[in-house]
Amino acid sequence: MPEAMRPDLSGVDPLTVNLTHRVCIGDLPTRASITYGERPALIDDDTTVSYVELERLANSVARGLQEAGLTRGDRLAIQLQNRWQNVVTFLACTKLGVIALPLNLALAPTDIAYQLSDSGSVALVTEDALLPAAEAALRGADHEVRQVWVVGTAPEAVGGVPATGWAPLAAGDGSRFESIVEDRDIVHCLYTSGTTSLPKGVLTSHVAVQLSALSAAVALGLRPDVDPGATPLVLPLFHVTALDALLLPALLAGSTVILHRGFDPAAVAADFGRHAITHLTMLPAMWAALLAQPALAEGDTDSLVTGLYAMAPMPAPLLAALRERFPNAAIILGSGQTETTPASQVQWSGHQGVKDDSWGPAVAATEVQIMGPHGDLLPRGEEGEIVYRTPQLMEGYWHNADANTEAFAHGWFHGGDIGYLDEDGVVWFTDRAKDIVKTGGENVSSVEVERVVLGHESVAECAVVGRPDERWGEAVTAYVVPADGATIDPDALREHCKERLAGFKVPKAFEQVEALPKTATGKIRKVELR
Repeated sequence: MPEAMRPDLSGVDPLTVNLTHRVCIGDLPTRASITYGERPALIDDDTTVSYVELERLANSVARGLQEAGLTRGDRLAIQLQNRWQNVVTFLACTKLGVIALPLNLALAPTDIAYQLSDSGSVALVTEDALLPAAEAALRGADHEVRQVWVVGTAPEAVGGVPATGWAPLAAGDGSRFESIVEDRDIVHCLYTSGTTSLPKGVLTSHVAVQLSALSAAVALGLRPDVDPGATPLVLPLFHVTALDALLLPALLAGSTVILHRGFDPAAVAADFGRHAITHLTMLPAMWAALLAQPALAEGDTDSLVTGLYAMAPMPAPLLAALRERFPNAAIILGSGQTETTPASQVQWSGHQGVKDDSWGPAVAATEVQIMGPHGDLLPRGEEGEIVYRTPQLMEGYWHNADANTEAFAHGWFHGGDIGYLDEDGVVWFTDRAKDIVKTGGENVSSVEVERVVLGHESVAECAVVGRPDERWGEAVTAYVVPADGATIDPDALREHCKERLAGFKVPKAFEQVEALPKTATGKIRKVELR
């Protein structure tokens, strides 16, 4: 074999080699502070953090964590709402090479304790409003947490672990912080929702998150300019969508991110009156709630460039109403999963009204194919499992060799989704493999049935599952939440479906419920409905 062509850098300091070549999320605020200066990076209620200040704060907190004994590869759990301290803490971790472990705020203390123990976290950043959950999770549990920092009023200890205030971390030396971090070092560990088994820790590298942010910026039309864009962030930062697909791309492009503790449609409507909102990502139910706000008519809805929705189908009437209200915006769907560091597919603006029910094509750094049951790649138009090759992909699952073997079978990543590619390379999602309803010898896509049911004016939300049935094996069953002021009429819904679906796909039963069971990020927990 010929000699590998590599430069001789033996005379160059290893830190210099790393700093001048690496991919590190911690370098994002450094570069942004130079390019965007005093431009607002974050707005959190009455607090505005400029790009220069964001860099200073992240450097200070990184030094504080280092002085407390945290080193590259250590795990720091973050239990914070959408607030500027959350963003600073995460960026500080990326500068130091510490692995961030964002905790789902809806978790029970036992679930928090499991993640702290399984990940080997050595420290926790929380806030005073969340201390009861942190206390219960830490007390008596088998974990390695040795320090707790609290945003707000800090007690002397939390669950028997020494505690102190977070604010001093941010009040130290904010000059440039330099530490070796490699491209493939893990930037964060995000646990899957675990609806059918124990959650799995998804380990994602700096290079994967960087490429995801760049791909998302391109797909969402984010670009640096003299007049910065603005995006309200209502999805929780403990979720991969908010963190990697929304926050980081916005900061790359010099946008202003408006942090919301949770979703309040009136507050989001007010944002359009205060700022030139250019990008907004929400769930379909959130978009519907925003559209119902009278104050929205008083704001500048013409400023919106991209309105993204995710995690659930968008009813056609709602989609049409949004495009009328936001005439200059592309109202499009984005999709992905924690393991592929979304977005993986995003519709193009030209797909509006043409391929609204698709997932759109793969983003720039992702290849999508369709695989048959024996590992063969299928031609366009044939249905099979959606598989991926992309540098945005996770490194693997933590402590789960069997899951890794299954996920990476046949040289591709398997996410468990069924679908096909059309002649234009657009991905069409049929269903999650586990959510396909097998009834009377036929396979029924729950997503297809949900779209039809959602098209009825009396329905606000819908989830379709297969319930055990002696005759059919599984009976197609629709759980429906009525629209405001509406009454669910099963016979009317059945007729509506018969006009639009094959007979075996029409739900055998319509169950009216006040609300659908969901995860903290808005995904419907179908396992509770079966």
